[in-house]
Amino acid sequence: MSGKPIQLDLFSTILTQPKSPKPRVLNGMYYERSSGLFVSYVQGRRHFEVTPARCLGDKAWKEKTMRERAI
Repeated sequence: MSGKPIQLDLFSTILTQPKSPKPRVLNGMYYERSSGLFVSYVQGRRHFEVTPARCLGDKAWKEKTMRERAI
């Protein structure tokens, strides 16, 4: 074993590797066009679904969600 220490650059590989894009993980309430239901997702997993008639929330919120958060 030689008495000379070896300098390791631990951070050079982190900075030079391109970052891969993260997949889109759904969180919150969405309107699912194919089924016509409001669907709740938690960390990308489907939590529950409800019809628009049984969904809590006023009419404006439902319309906005159907328009802006449709999947």
